[in-house]
Amino acid sequence: MTTPHHHGIDPCCAHDHCRGDSRGHSHEGGVQRSQLVTTIASGVFVAIGLLCHWLGAPQPAQMAAFGAAVVTGGWFIAPKAVAAARRFSADMNLLMSIAVLGALVIRAWDEAASVTFLFSLAELLESYSVMRARRAIGELMQLAPDTALAKRGEHLVDVPVAEVRVGEIVVIKPGARIPLDGVVVRGESSVNQAPITGESMPVAKKVDSDVFAGAINERGSLEVRVTKVASESTLAKMIHLVEEAQSQKAPAQRFVDKFARYYTPSVLVMAALLAVVPPLLTEQAWSTSFYRALVMLVIACPCALVIATPISVVSALTAAARRGVLIKGGAVLESLGRLHALAFDKTGTITRGRPHVIEAVSLNNVAPVEVLRVAAALEAHSEHPLAQAILDHAAHMNVRPQVVETFQSMPGKGIEGIVDGHHYFVGNHRLVEEMAVCSTETEQRIEAIERRTQTAVVVGHRPHADCKGEVLGVIAVGDTVREHAADAVQRLRDMGIRRVVMLTGDNRATAEGIALQAGIDEVAAELLPGEKVDRIRSLIEIEEHVGMVGDGVNDAPALAASSVGIAMGVAGTDAALETADVALMADDLRRLPEAIALGRRAERVIRANIIFSIVLKLVFLALAAAGMATMWMAVAADMGLTLLVIANALRLLRTPAH
Repeated sequence: MTTPHHHGIDPCCAHDHCRGDSRGHSHEGGVQRSQLVTTIASGVFVAIGLLCHWLGAPQPAQMAAFGAAVVTGGWFIAPKAVAAARRFSADMNLLMSIAVLGALVIRAWDEAASVTFLFSLAELLESYSVMRARRAIGELMQLAPDTALAKRGEHLVDVPVAEVRVGEIVVIKPGARIPLDGVVVRGESSVNQAPITGESMPVAKKVDSDVFAGAINERGSLEVRVTKVASESTLAKMIHLVEEAQSQKAPAQRFVDKFARYYTPSVLVMAALLAVVPPLLTEQAWSTSFYRALVMLVIACPCALVIATPISVVSALTAAARRGVLIKGGAVLESLGRLHALAFDKTGTITRGRPHVIEAVSLNNVAPVEVLRVAAALEAHSEHPLAQAILDHAAHMNVRPQVVETFQSMPGKGIEGIVDGHHYFVGNHRLVEEMAVCSTETEQRIEAIERRTQTAVVVGHRPHADCKGEVLGVIAVGDTVREHAADAVQRLRDMGIRRVVMLTGDNRATAEGIALQAGIDEVAAELLPGEKVDRIRSLIEIEEHVGMVGDGVNDAPALAASSVGIAMGVAGTDAALETADVALMADDLRRLPEAIALGRRAERVIRANIIFSIVLKLVFLALAAAGMATMWMAVAADMGLTLLVIANALRLLRTPAH
């Protein structure tokens, strides 16, 4: 039986590759060069033998040339055949070796030499194709540099990344790759995170921004405090996940394994019968029946069938990883392509998961910048979740908060204080009603904001404690829908996803408002985690294949219950990487339809490869049994089919997933 391991792409050591250890690739490159030399030599000897035959040279000269072709062409095949025989496993090397030895026995030296050369050539071309897929994965593994520029005392020291400890400061110069995960402590720059998150545009980085190993610092110099050692970086975890994914067999691959378990022994029995039965029952010559049996053995080699699934899966997984999508194995890849319905969490998935200032409206002829300046001054002393959103917006608008002389919190209502000698307050609808400053215009503004499922923050002024005062403006704060959420949902519908559902623990009014903006028309709100699981199971009963998209932590039960659990925006989040079947490394929902499309394409490629391989094998087996196929035809068909299957699989690697 032929095992997929022969053609599979062996997982490489994440740590060695991350550190730039090239010993594995050097060894493989050396083997390939040796294979190339022996294959060329075999081809040359075949040509010499055929030339001797054409010129009528003595038989010993022809046999010497063809014999040399067999030895050089079989230099790497024979040891594998011997190993297979010792394991009692009839792999393609053993079948081919038996066929070549048989051809030599019946003195078909030219065919024995030609078969050996063509098979060696097929193995060489196949190894180059497999190496191409492996190198694509190697690109991911070589992203992080080998050394880091660490600050040690007053000096910058270039040290191996494995020796850099958590808490140390490293300097990243413009144009350099970031060596380790960390937090910016000094400097500003734009960083290309595409190798890690798949984001197409550089991301602005400043103090307190997270950076990831393997990303590229484009402009300014950065000083970064290391938060993870090399072996625990986001990149290292990505590599580990890719390796694990390669080792997991897809359903199609398990089918091939099971098929080969019965196919190869059956062909051996058929070849034996074809060699023995016709001469016993008819007047057919033993040499003729023996030759037909040898042709059948050559044709029987399931090279293309065995490699059809593994190389397709690895190509697809690598293509996805390049775009910031981690898919944990061939089984998950196939499941992605079969999804009929998707359920989305709201907070942190459809929305950004943190409040933002939507707009700041001024009233009573007050300048908008004044409203924001007062609000920022007071909120700088507040611990309320909305305070940071207002401060961030003020910083974005280049508004500096003024100094607050006194500050007082009014729990459940708001805050107040004296700014530049004037008494100001910032609070909710309840506060302005209690203070009797809620005019008709203010009421209308607040109601409009609340209808949009946003929070209204009212900014007002009181000349002194006994004065009623007036409203200066209203700031709308809310959790905004992700920029490309509606586009992603529409693309999912266009792809044929039958149901798109939102599952959230938030109140119904807020959930329906967000769903409307995202283009989702089916909402289940106010759900506990266990109720989300029940909803997923109900969807699976109806739609069969259902994906759940969440943050990878809070939605862990629902992710586990779904056919495919998909975690959003998880760069640097260890728990999310562990929880989900698919991890979208960037906060971009557009990667989801791309991943599903890739799963569907991979499934089509795998199915086409398997069906074509089986049908063509059966056709040539029938031709061999009828005596209509030669060993030349058998090897050419086997080599051509194998290369065709490889080329078809590698299309997944070359073509972007759309």
